[in-house]
Amino acid sequence: MKNFLLPLFLIFSSLSHGIDVKIQGNNLIVNDEPFYMKGICYHPVKKGQTKRNFTNLKEDLELMKEAGINTIRVYEPIDDIKVLDQLYDSGIKVVIGFGYNQRGRFDIVSGTFINYIRKYKDHEAILMWELGNEYNYNAQWFDGDINNWYKAMEFVAQIIQSEDSSRLVSSAHGDLPSNDALRIASSIQVWGMNVYRWDEPASIFEEWKAVSDKPMYFAELGADSYMTKSTSKYQKGENQQAQADANKIILNEVLVNSDSNIGSFVFQFTDGLWKAGNPSKQDTGGSAPNSDGTPYDGTANEEYWGIVDINRKKKITFDVVKEAYVNFDINK
Repeated sequence: MKNFLLPLFLIFSSLSHGIDVKIQGNNLIVNDEPFYMKGICYHPVKKGQTKRNFTNLKEDLELMKEAGINTIRVYEPIDDIKVLDQLYDSGIKVVIGFGYNQRGRFDIVSGTFINYIRKYKDHEAILMWELGNEYNYNAQWFDGDINNWYKAMEFVAQIIQSEDSSRLVSSAHGDLPSNDALRIASSIQVWGMNVYRWDEPASIFEEWKAVSDKPMYFAELGADSYMTKSTSKYQKGENQQAQADANKIILNEVLVNSDSNIGSFVFQFTDGLWKAGNPSKQDTGGSAPNSDGTPYDGTANEEYWGIVDINRKKKITFDVVKEAYVNFDINK
């Protein structure tokens, strides 16, 4: 953690001019209007490849708009003004995620994240800055003490707020943050949570209210379309209906309780063939921490989470997401 501190002493404060994002009560306000993040996690990797690629962006944005999606969440910064411009022109906002150690490319440990913020903070497509993704499950990255990560979060959040006071700083935490996380990283303004509690995400609301009065959003939620075992209702194997049924219940619980959260990001837009085995074909398997709450088999079949498949063919759950998001209006 200590390696990234020195470069940041040179930081000075300035203001962003493209967008104004704030919290009023438990509501997200964007340019003086209430805004609810009807989101999707977006990490497009082409078949046979392992790196993110935006060549399908035009088609993807058309599908997102059809599904009522207004915000994407990315796991690493988008260093391409043309991509950000396309997002803005399509009316899609983006939550930019910064990783701790990304080999010095706009990451936290090197301090280069601030270069990205300075470069793009005036771009109106960018909604929020987000630190990490489920790092609380990986204390080994921080000398065996996850509090080192929370200390880094706190330091970086203060730096970002001094550089860009027009946006919020959040973190994507694996489920409910601990009291230590909330105490140490007190400058985190909004908490994102990756919540996989079968098809009962609303169970987290009372738990959150008991420990914090800050707003929260679902940085990840949803279900995959593969069953590793049969149940009384769903057959083993690829099962789009199981995914659709779970997502319908999950999104209904979240949106009905929109007074208790400021957004939800369904995981994820397209199937990820790069995650488990041969990236040229769709494999079963793949692991994720705390995945025993994944409906309806308790297994994170990592390559089957898309609302569209790798060829952009809509799954059954696409229409579930579309119905939920298109019919939801935070102002009603």
